[in-house]
Amino acid sequence: MAHIHPTALVHPKATIDPSVTIGPYSVIGEKVTIGPDTVIEAHVVIDGHTEIGARNHIFPGASIGLEPQDLKYNGADSLVRIGDDNTFREYVTINRATDEGEVTAIGNHNLLMAYSHVAHNCILADHIVIANSVALAGHVEIESRAVLGGVVGVHQFVHIGKMAMLGGMSRIVRDAPPFMIVEGNPSRVRALNQVGLQRSGLVEAENGRVFQALKKAHRLLYRSDLPLAHALEALEPLLDIEPVAHLHQFLKESSQNPHRRGPTPCR
Repeated sequence: MAHIHPTALVHPKATIDPSVTIGPYSVIGEKVTIGPDTVIEAHVVIDGHTEIGARNHIFPGASIGLEPQDLKYNGADSLVRIGDDNTFREYVTINRATDEGEVTAIGNHNLLMAYSHVAHNCILADHIVIANSVALAGHVEIESRAVLGGVVGVHQFVHIGKMAMLGGMSRIVRDAPPFMIVEGNPSRVRALNQVGLQRSGLVEAENGRVFQALKKAHRLLYRSDLPLAHALEALEPLLDIEPVAHLHQFLKESSQNPHRRGPTPCR
């Protein structure tokens, strides 16, 4: 049997793995599924059609799977889907998606610090760090290993690239490119995220060839006077290097897709 505190309210139709721990006064709804070795602390509310994987740790006061804060929501059976090995600190809120069958999704090995908010239809990949009091509006997408500093606000439909670093208290209203430091209000691309690249091993990859290529890409995109389209053309000889190809594709889609916010400038 799961380790459920006697004061917790768990709906009899919820699917709870026997290894799950549920703390005092927590409330688990009917359509919730919780996987092995997940720990739910005191005063947590998990409701709606919510699927939570293995070895997650949910701290006191968190609220997951409740209705989206979206005036268009009409009671649709939408979802929250959470992977494995995530940590959600105190008072994190994660809302389910707006329309029928849509999903708010969080991958694996992510850390969401206290009071951070994930709105409806957000898609988060893996190994992301979101610091205290960060607010993600609806339909935000974040690629793996991005880091968001404290009190960052992210506009709806913004995409945040792989290994991007967003400086604390920044206002993010346009797409944050992969591998870059983005900071300020209005936010701007400030530098290449060398610390993140070092920690990931990309500085030494291929005897430094990857890092040198990203440095060149940064100079062309953000330190030259080339228009973005011309800078992307100048990057084409480096597209055999996967991180550069990823950056190139991200910026191309950001600038051409009408559903994207467009890339963050440098000045």
